[in-house]
Amino acid sequence: MRENRTRWKRAVLRYGARWALGLSLSLAAVLHAIGFYSSDSIERMDGFLSGLRMRIEKPVLDRRVVIVDIDEKSLSLVGRWPWSRDVQATLVRQLTGFYAVGAVGFDVSFPEADTSSGYGVLQKLADGPLKDVALFREQLAALKGEMDYDGLFADALRGQPVVLGYNVSDNMKKGLLPAPAFTVERLNGRELLAREPSGYEANIARLQSAAAGAGVFTAAPDADGVIRSSVLLYKIGDGYYPTLSLATAAVYLKARAIFPVFESSVDEMSANERAAGGVDYVTLFLPKRNISIPVGYGMEAFVQFRGRGGANGGAFRYVSAVDVLTGSVAPEVLRGALVLVGTTAPGLNDMRVTPVNATYPGVEVHANMIKSILDNDFKARPDTGWVIEAIELLAFGTVLGFALAVLSPLRSIALAVAALAGAVAINLYLYYQLNAVINAAAILLLIVALFVLNVAYGYFFEVRKSQALVSRFSQYVAPELVAEMADDPEQYTMEGESRELTVLFVDVRGFTTISEGLEPRELREYINLYLTAMSVDIRDSHQGTLDKYIGDAVMAFWGAPVAFADHASRAVATSLLMQASAARLNAQFSARGWPPLKIGIGINTGIMHVGDMGSQIRQAYTVMGDAVNLGSRLEGITKVYGVGIAVGETTRAAACHFLYRELDRVRVKGKNVPVAIYEPLGLVEAASAALAAELAAWDAALVLVRGRQWNAAQAAVISLAEAHPGCALYQLYLARLAQWQIDPPAPHWDGATSFDTK
Repeated sequence: MRENRTRWKRAVLRYGARWALGLSLSLAAVLHAIGFYSSDSIERMDGFLSGLRMRIEKPVLDRRVVIVDIDEKSLSLVGRWPWSRDVQATLVRQLTGFYAVGAVGFDVSFPEADTSSGYGVLQKLADGPLKDVALFREQLAALKGEMDYDGLFADALRGQPVVLGYNVSDNMKKGLLPAPAFTVERLNGRELLAREPSGYEANIARLQSAAAGAGVFTAAPDADGVIRSSVLLYKIGDGYYPTLSLATAAVYLKARAIFPVFESSVDEMSANERAAGGVDYVTLFLPKRNISIPVGYGMEAFVQFRGRGGANGGAFRYVSAVDVLTGSVAPEVLRGALVLVGTTAPGLNDMRVTPVNATYPGVEVHANMIKSILDNDFKARPDTGWVIEAIELLAFGTVLGFALAVLSPLRSIALAVAALAGAVAINLYLYYQLNAVINAAAILLLIVALFVLNVAYGYFFEVRKSQALVSRFSQYVAPELVAEMADDPEQYTMEGESRELTVLFVDVRGFTTISEGLEPRELREYINLYLTAMSVDIRDSHQGTLDKYIGDAVMAFWGAPVAFADHASRAVATSLLMQASAARLNAQFSARGWPPLKIGIGINTGIMHVGDMGSQIRQAYTVMGDAVNLGSRLEGITKVYGVGIAVGETTRAAACHFLYRELDRVRVKGKNVPVAIYEPLGLVEAASAALAAELAAWDAALVLVRGRQWNAAQAAVISLAEAHPGCALYQLYLARLAQWQIDPPAPHWDGATSFDTK
């Protein structure tokens, strides 16, 4: 007994710290599982694992659901979108008549009347200039039916199993809503929590009145922009309206009603059920059976994606819309099928981000939901999901927390691998056999964290000196450079020294206006995406040292702590890459309705003081000196010349394999000696003959300007401006030349522009 007590005390002294850390990690993971706090990283990893589960499942072609694709082939043969309603009428007649499909769902809407036939113009002629021409009026009356495209489309819809799509929003109320699936009155006082858009863009009354129904096709992505679930019911006013997938499936299956099922009384509801308004399922009541779809918060159902999407995804058959119009599709492909009419054509903006593919056809999101309904097979997160996760975390965390601390490295590896395999097996069993969606990121991260903690515990203490240096520099430089420094830590120091370096400053143009136009959450995401992209380009792409963020500005330099002979070239190459990244981000921001992103970059090369500088309270590894100040000034004056990048003459000389456009000779605030500044345009060998000719003409124009030959210079710049109307630099010089012709510079003018502000 005494020996056991002594052995236990020794074990506590030896392993107690690791046991305590391991149990702390396990407790933190459990607190996350029960909702005590949230983690974006864990949630992102859960999203990735959710997509991975679906990607590893081989899709099986479902012949019941067919997508009629308004693809590039259809647009090239029929004409640009939107097609006139007589074409839509022909499409519906082909599907419901010739092919005898079971149901049609349109993943497009028709919120405006079709006037493309020109009947309105002819009617004005008949009522005006040609009102006395009886034959004209008679012929027009005879043609009315053929030229009423909306009427033709409505006739094709009437009595057919066709469901139209429409959009919900908070901006407008347009068109005619279909009859709701049910109203608030039918809930008998119970509250059904659903998304409540204040507006909608529905179909015109003539078409909606003729159709069998309509469904909402508005996408409902998660906060990260990925679609993982589908809203089944929206509340508009006092009515509840189904989505396109639910409405189309209901018509196809000849459902008698759509209504929620409350399996618990108000007192018996779980927290998750209360969040969903007490609803467990949304049920399709069919003639011979019912299909109940499990829902969670906001009436959302988990979408089980199959395949990678598109015609080659393997889950659903795609047929071109033009082939349906011409009747060239084999009848057995469409007969009795549920057809979704949608588009994959570029430019029609119906591609979505999903866990299985970043460019997934929006129409196929509906197809996947419909397949689950037809199969009555749904994945859902059970109300007890957090309990299962907490038990898993406690069990794995306790066993591994104690065992890994006392095992040898090889046995620790074996146990950790076995634990990972076991956790994955449990998760896949719950998912595939019980249709239960249980988050796996926390348990996998906990196993890895416990393994790393115990195996690396001693190592970190043994090499703490070199690790301290590596840890400090990892804030500034790329991982591969940190690894290089770790191999010989004595060679690197944070002591101050002077050497030739290249510094870069980048700033967002009009950031005050941008910040005023965005909500705080959007502004945070905006600036985080921008700073991340710039930092990756600086640190990871060309091994720059990331100095600091100054609001929306970024400062970086090259040549320290790891010396590069080509530090100027790396900086110039990075600036070009950053402008490309800014253009890519700008496209993403514009798509989200955010203000445009435009950046200015200043680069200078020279002798700088570099080292750990600051106060006793806070220090940072940074650079200082006149060359640094000039780099900052160059960033500021890029906006004057309408360029994205400006470099000093020393940078141009050091990075001579790039092609440059001279901007000016400038005298910045605090300096008497002017310097030439340039705009880098790319590599010399990549330059076209046209660009080389343009630069030669510009250099000649600058010679005329500095020679005070105003008329000749003006003619040369006008020629350049006419050939390149988008160049702000040429417009700037035209304005200057106009002023100099009226009020020439002083006789002793040296051709430089002086700036009195920073």
